[in-house]
Amino acid sequence: MSEYFLEIRGVSKSFQAVRALDQVDLRVKPGESKCLAGENGCGKSTLIKIISGVYTPDCGEIVIKGKSYTSLTPTQSIAAGIQVIYQDFSLFPNLTVAENIAMEYNLFHKKRTVSKKRDRELAKRVVDEIGVPLDLDAEVKSLSVGEKQVVAICRALLLEAELIIMDEPTTALTAKEVAALYKIIEGLKARGIALIFVSHKLDEVLKVAESLCILRDGKNVIDGPKEDFDKAKISYYMTGRDVVFTPFQPKELGETIFQAEGLRLAGTFSDISFSLRRGEVLGITGLLGSGRTELAEAIFGLRPLDGGKLTLFGEELHLKGGDSAVNAGIGYLPEDRLTQGLFLNVEIERNISAGIIRKFSQNPLGIIDKAGLHREVAAQVEALQIKLGDLQDPVSSLSGGNQQRVVLAKWLAIGPKVLLLNCPTVGVDVGSKQNIHETIKTLAGEGIGMIVISDDLPEILSVCSRVLVMNKGRFTGEYGACDLDEETLQGMLAKA
Repeated sequence: MSEYFLEIRGVSKSFQAVRALDQVDLRVKPGESKCLAGENGCGKSTLIKIISGVYTPDCGEIVIKGKSYTSLTPTQSIAAGIQVIYQDFSLFPNLTVAENIAMEYNLFHKKRTVSKKRDRELAKRVVDEIGVPLDLDAEVKSLSVGEKQVVAICRALLLEAELIIMDEPTTALTAKEVAALYKIIEGLKARGIALIFVSHKLDEVLKVAESLCILRDGKNVIDGPKEDFDKAKISYYMTGRDVVFTPFQPKELGETIFQAEGLRLAGTFSDISFSLRRGEVLGITGLLGSGRTELAEAIFGLRPLDGGKLTLFGEELHLKGGDSAVNAGIGYLPEDRLTQGLFLNVEIERNISAGIIRKFSQNPLGIIDKAGLHREVAAQVEALQIKLGDLQDPVSSLSGGNQQRVVLAKWLAIGPKVLLLNCPTVGVDVGSKQNIHETIKTLAGEGIGMIVISDDLPEILSVCSRVLVMNKGRFTGEYGACDLDEETLQGMLAKA
């Protein structure tokens, strides 16, 4: 009997001319927590889809509990004890917790009738096992993100999972929910359940993982116990270069570009005032639920303010929707690029040009200047170093980091005066994060007013020159980034 639950041996996978995986190996023992790390586009997602039976490898071997496969179907993968929990959890929001937990079990076991009693009994059994209180009769849409994740874990355990793959499991969790997840993970490991953990948060990787497998350009780079790594080494192996995040120090500050006075939105935030000067990057940080995202959406005109005043270069703004904000010269990169920032199945070129179509159709007949439009898009691709095959490929074909650059390119194409960036590097790898940070600093130096909203404290301290701390809909402090460190800022958030 093999000491490993799962062994991937020499697996390769190509998509037309692109070699996504090249002779990749991976081994996971029962009860082991393994981090699968690498830059966006390194092959992590492809490997997970091969393990879960979505993709068929071109060559190589998959060995589960000593049994060898050349490929798997999704049914075979589930039957072998493998479950994947994706970032969106794949839950039914209009069904109850019990129905969601039991759904896949009923399908897998080919239950022909619906039984709420059976669903509830199955769900209660597995919820009691992990010791996390859940209202089994609540609709999933009413749950917090952390509670939805527990539902997804319970669903996996009901199918007697022996390996659970978690893809970016803490991206949208509060600090309290992250701590609760860590406790659940320890409980799963104690029961002999193996975990493959995909995360771009290096502190998280070193806390949760017992070993790391790092991929780069579809190939194995290194595999070993976490004691052999620190954040600098992980970054180096992922990117092939030393990754250094340097604090932002603007050369000089110019005139006031943008000002908010006494902003108020009932039940969300109140008494919000700040100004933004040319050349600086203003950071707004707060925990989930602090009101930071709602504030960004209100500044962009997506939420009508109940009071207060916004001015741009001294002129008062009256925003009614995103179109009026764009016309005024304000751009907004949302936290959720997949549902709010991109048309995933649409060509890259059309995504980037979405905000400037009118600019290239201002003639009596309204005919689009396609050549001019193409030149503008190509210029943005080059400036932001977006890695792509062809501009006519769907944006879904790009890695997460390059998708984020496409959203940024869309807004830069309109020539914004102020750009709001909500969690600009969420879900991107360390190399892409460094590149995006340097782009933000460059844009600030070119005179664009930059506001970065994030709960990623190293990001705030690296890219911002001034920081506003937000809690329960109010600003509780203003600091120069050079006067802060991560521990101090974390303490402020904890007290706020």
